[in-house]
Parts: sequence; C-alpha cells; structure tokens
Amino acid sequence: MSSLSLAVRDSTTMLRRNLLHARRYPSLTLNLLLTPIMLLLLFVYIFGDTMSAGITGGTPDRDAYIAYLVPGLLLMTIGSTVIGTAVSVSNDMSEGIIARFRTMAIHRGSVIVGHVIGSVLQSIASVVLVALVAIAIGFRSTNATPLEWLAAFGLLVLFALSLTWIAVGMGLISPTAEAASNNAMPLILLPLLSSAFTPTQSMPGWFRPIAEYQPFTPAIETLRGLLLGTEIGNNGWLAIAWCIALTVLGYFWSTSKFNSDPK
Repeated sequence: MSSLSLAVRDSTTMLRRNLLHARRYPSLTLNLLLTPIMLLLLFVYIFGDTMSAGITGGTPDRDAYIAYLVPGLLLMTIGSTVIGTAVSVSNDMSEGIIARFRTMAIHRGSVIVGHVIGSVLQSIASVVLVALVAIAIGFRSTNATPLEWLAAFGLLVLFALSLTWIAVGMGLISPTAEAASNNAMPLILLPLLSSAFTPTQSMPGWFRPIAEYQPFTPAIETLRGLLLGTEIGNNGWLAIAWCIALTVLGYFWSTSKFNSDPK
C-alpha cells in the first residue's frame, strides 16, 4: 500500500472515530450551537427594532436587520463549533490515547486530519441548522444566483477549515479540556468585535481599523455581498487571504506541536 493510500485510509478511520464521539456525546456541540441561535433570537426579537433603526436611518425594520445579522451569525456559528474541536483534541492528548496511537502502525498525521475533517463537517452542519432557524424567522436571500450561493458555501467551508486548524493548535497546547475551552474563547469573542451586529462606521474611530481588518469582518461582508447583493469591494480578497493565512499558520503550528509532543 502506498504512503498516500495509507494516509487516506487511516485519516478516514480517525474521522469515523471523531464523528462517533460527536454522536455519542452531543452535549458539547449542542451547548456551543445554542450560543449563536440564542444571539440570533435575542438580537432579532429584543434588540431588533432599535438596532435596525441605526442601520436603516431611523426607521425600525426588523426584516432588514435579520438580513444584516444572519451572515455574521453563520460565521460566529463556525467559531462556536470549533471550540469543541479544541476540547476534543486536548482530551485526546491528556487521556493517553495519542500515546497508544503512536505505538500502532498508522499514519502519524491521520489523528489530526481526522479531527480537522470531522470539525469542518460538524461546522457546516451547525451552519445549516442556524440558517434554517434564520429562514424560519424571516431571513430571505432572493437576489443571490446559484453561483453566488456556491461561492458563499465555499467561503463558509474555507473559513471553517482555517478556524479548525487554529482550534487544533489551541487544543494541543492546552493541558486540560477546560483550558482548551478558555484558550479558544476568542473565536466566539472576535465576531462580537466585528461588523456582525453593527456597521463598523458606527464604532469609535480608534477601534474601527481593528474591527474592519480582523478575520471575521471581511468574511462577513463578503458573505453579505454574496447573499444580499451588497458591495463587497476588497473584502473578498481580504477574507480569502485571512483564511489561507490562518490555515497555513494553524497547520504548521498543529503539526509541529503534535510531532514534538512527547506524550
């Protein structure tokens, strides 16, 4: 069997293992998934009229705010879901199963690859669930073409991949599952400091560049442009650049830490 075939076979086995864990212990994924759903309902039904007035120029329009809010919540869902990946990786490292895997004739990188692919699949499933809730409460994307829908899906997958690699690195450096959860909290906090809930133009001048050029804002604005027909500008290239940079950083960080860890 070739090295590539061995890697694919073992990575598939590890993927199946991680998906079985997620199915048997769904509480962590559900708890993380509830955060964006609760924020969606909170901002639409409690703050919707007030927040929409600031976007539409003074006239409350809850439907307009739902359309504005949903792209940011979809990306925030990915950030929430991958925290579970950091916790899962940390558990594997601390419970001794990795030491056992290293004594077996399996491809070394398949353990991490299984976590990454499983996390991306869970992230996309979570995004679909949040999107269904959003549609149920009034979100519509009537102007998007099939090509734009495909591009939006591709952006979500790429963003999920980039954050997953970062989450794997966070899990590898965390001594406990609790530490992994705390280390990965910026993946939920960053969307709160982006254009997910309010335009960056309404933010203080000193803070605006931070909000505009962090990873979430370009991706959110690109997703809005694809689904709602708003201006994308340079945000598309910035979003792709951030995704590639985070994926490369997370990959080398994770593989370096995993290969050097004596456990």
